[in-house]
Amino acid sequence: MKHTQAITAILEQLVNIPSPSGYTEACIDHCATYFEDLEVPAYKTKKGALIATIEGEDNTQQRLLTAHVDTLGAMVKEIKADGTLKLSMIGGFRWNSVEGEYCEIHTASGATYSGTILMHQTSVHVYKDGGDAKRNQENIEVRVDAEVHNAQDTKDLGVQVGDFVSFEPRFQVTDNGFVKSRHLDDKASVAILMHLVDTLKEEGVVLPYTTHFYISNNEEIGYGGNASIPEETVEYLAVDMGAIGDGQTTTEYVASICAKDSSGPYHYGLRQHLVQLAEHNDIGYEIDIYPYYGSDASAAIRAGADVKHGLIGPGIDASHAFERTHVSSLEHTFNLLFAYVQSELVE
Repeated sequence: MKHTQAITAILEQLVNIPSPSGYTEACIDHCATYFEDLEVPAYKTKKGALIATIEGEDNTQQRLLTAHVDTLGAMVKEIKADGTLKLSMIGGFRWNSVEGEYCEIHTASGATYSGTILMHQTSVHVYKDGGDAKRNQENIEVRVDAEVHNAQDTKDLGVQVGDFVSFEPRFQVTDNGFVKSRHLDDKASVAILMHLVDTLKEEGVVLPYTTHFYISNNEEIGYGGNASIPEETVEYLAVDMGAIGDGQTTTEYVASICAKDSSGPYHYGLRQHLVQLAEHNDIGYEIDIYPYYGSDASAAIRAGADVKHGLIGPGIDASHAFERTHVSSLEHTFNLLFAYVQSELVE
């Protein structure tokens, strides 16, 4: 597939930069450097997001595409008596989805320590009923990879309440095209947008409308992409993962077009426009409803943005856990976006 090698290369770099919501500066800086190298102007918002812009023939009506680099993660909630760490969630995941995962603790001093997220009752030789214990904040802890015997030992490392904890992504692309990693939500979409900008520049595409590429940094906690929207924006398209599961039409092999999520229906005319583009360009897609989902586009609408809003993205299996997609889904999503930014506005 024409674009997948470039997209997965960008994606591997992105997922290996820790960026739980609230700790995204390094990842945003990485994206800023990428746009700078392409000579695409970009600026950071006061909330720390990044907006890159390609001018089009019409500057009075504009488009905005967004994807978010912030991910699930945690913060140190408490240093326990034995030197392990109690966690507070960042974003909506279940504790069992991170049990056994390697992690990093990012201290305020700049030091980083590795660790493992475990149940306190992990050892089968000690805890007879450990398998039945609840996976919750009380029982899940971080075993720090340092010689610590008590809380003071851990504090002496510089670890303190409020330090960010990021999860090991374990990125892998299989020989048959599956992409396995944490944080495909939504770094897969960010990688697609970054490669889209590169392709537009390389091919000298003249866009019909000035188009903004908004790299959001607070989506997982509900308010990313809801501010700093250029006043001339008339269409706002969020690019975020398509949820897969029972009752869903989306698969790992297509672009997912969202009709409705927990915030309500997306703009019908824009949705139909995306469907028509997909059919006209032989792009694989499915239309879906995500029952427990919100996006940067829905956050913008809640904040009062007067725009036509839409949502598409690659199909991602096991969302907010150990996620997987396929390169064909990345390709179809890219192709739909490439067609969209060159199309006419929805009436």
